[in-house]
Amino acid sequence: MGDQKNLILAAVLSFLVIGLWEVFVIAPQRAEIERNAQIQAEIAQEQGIDGVPVPVGENNLAAEVTALLGREEALAQNERVVIDAPRVDGSISLTGGRIDDLNLKDYRVTIEEDSPEVTVLSPRNAGDAYYALFGWAGGKSVPGPKTEWTLAEGDTLDMGKPVTLEWENGAGLTFTQRYEIDENFMFTVTQSVTNEGGEAQTLSPYGVIARHGEPETEGFYLLHEGAIGGFDGVTQSIDYDDFEDFEMDVAERARVEKFTAENNGWIGITDKYWMTALIPEKDNAFTGAFKLAGRDNAPIFSADVRLPPVSIAPGATETSAIRFFAGAKQADVLAMYEEKLGAQSFYDAIDWGWFFFLTKPFFWILNTIYKLVGNFGIAIILLTVLVKAIMYPLAYKSYVSMGKMKKLQPETEKIREKHKEDPQAMQRAMLELYKKEKVNPASGCVPILFQIPVFFALYKVLFVTIEMRHAPFFGWIKDLAAPDPTSIFTLFGLIDWSPPTFLLIGIWPIIMGITMWLQMQLNPAPPDPIQKKIFAWMPVLFTFLLGNFPAGLVIYWTANNVLTIIQQSTIMKSQGAKIELFDNIKGLFSKKKSEN
Repeated sequence: MGDQKNLILAAVLSFLVIGLWEVFVIAPQRAEIERNAQIQAEIAQEQGIDGVPVPVGENNLAAEVTALLGREEALAQNERVVIDAPRVDGSISLTGGRIDDLNLKDYRVTIEEDSPEVTVLSPRNAGDAYYALFGWAGGKSVPGPKTEWTLAEGDTLDMGKPVTLEWENGAGLTFTQRYEIDENFMFTVTQSVTNEGGEAQTLSPYGVIARHGEPETEGFYLLHEGAIGGFDGVTQSIDYDDFEDFEMDVAERARVEKFTAENNGWIGITDKYWMTALIPEKDNAFTGAFKLAGRDNAPIFSADVRLPPVSIAPGATETSAIRFFAGAKQADVLAMYEEKLGAQSFYDAIDWGWFFFLTKPFFWILNTIYKLVGNFGIAIILLTVLVKAIMYPLAYKSYVSMGKMKKLQPETEKIREKHKEDPQAMQRAMLELYKKEKVNPASGCVPILFQIPVFFALYKVLFVTIEMRHAPFFGWIKDLAAPDPTSIFTLFGLIDWSPPTFLLIGIWPIIMGITMWLQMQLNPAPPDPIQKKIFAWMPVLFTFLLGNFPAGLVIYWTANNVLTIIQQSTIMKSQGAKIELFDNIKGLFSKKKSEN
């Protein structure tokens, strides 16, 4: 019983720690991030900001300073080419050829029907600028951030409808940039340079992603947000704070960390649900770099790709292509690109965590069931049934042992009473009784041991996968990745006030607490009075702890409790154990019937 007590205490403390973290850290940050997202487009900061250092010689943006504008004003400053593809819309700036205006058609800021589309990219002189830029390095007269491109082909970028920009440097070189987009979130930027001069030119194609200012993050140890890349199958993840540790590169005017790939790789910047990434063509060697430039109060984070230099002979044309991903980290889409483009570890842009060997299969099972039933809440319940079925052999042994212990409870009470002054004699007598009846008290810990990793794996899946974002269940649950929006302290919405976060105890957490209490009534009563009091209050404690957890997790725990009650009571009754819970319920109904 001592081992069981310690294990249960460890489980309670684990849930307590993660529960307090969810209540006092994650939940307030989630609310703040949602609020910032809604008003992001209206924010106009009144400070200058340095540009992003890109490898373009004299056209380096680090010397450029502009005042920030509102988003619509910033978009109106430059001529633009419209993007209207199946899953994204926005525009490309003819100044610099930047992809700097991009929204996701399938994703909204909130669950409200009239909520605006999620914005991924923003123009350089707007607040929270975030964009991609492409060009050639190595010459004095090459296109740069201020280059005014001419639209040479197309008028709207769509799947199957590319657009081409063109620019002549006046010294015999003609540059073109051809933009294509697929049915999801992948751009292909094909750059060409034609040498009509009398001398060969050596230039290096590049692509750069720049993000002005450090964004709000919410993951901490649960989730990586920041720089990310895969280099020949090795994934690199760097938090925003770690950019300060990079060595200063005087030529780049930035702190730089470089990586190389021989034939396969990608590099980018990731948020919880959204990501941008540059992917050179497969079998092409390249150098990738994460950089930090700008001022302390206006940092600029960037990820860029530099391809090997090419020589363009007089009369020749050289071409280079870089793919640019900007969109949602949808698991199926990332896996498709990883296979199709050979971008190893692209699927791991989703932060599966240290226990990826659990989170990945859990998500795969959930997603597969979802495709069959069309509801992630139902998928979670069916996953619970599957887990219980897999664990049944272990649960059977555990509940058989618990049934025998419950049956032996009168004898154990006699032993405690007889040896209450001699704990060692009591322990010896208990062990002899358990040995005689072939009972293993520790076997009751087995279900708990297996439920803890399942719980954390599902929590991770609900927290990091975009498939769970805004996924509805039934009734008032419109987002399984968010807490139950109802609260007993507002009479479930009848009272118009916002209680503190830890008092947001909704209907599903209450149902979970009730099922947990019912399930605990099946267990043998703890011998220690203090332990008995702790157990009595555990359902209440867990109701408050899980109140701010994702609703999907609470639904899982509730379904697990119900299935456990059915399994445990059936198995224990087969061992001759008396189930007082059912007798009490029958007695209650019999009493009411007789009164009527």
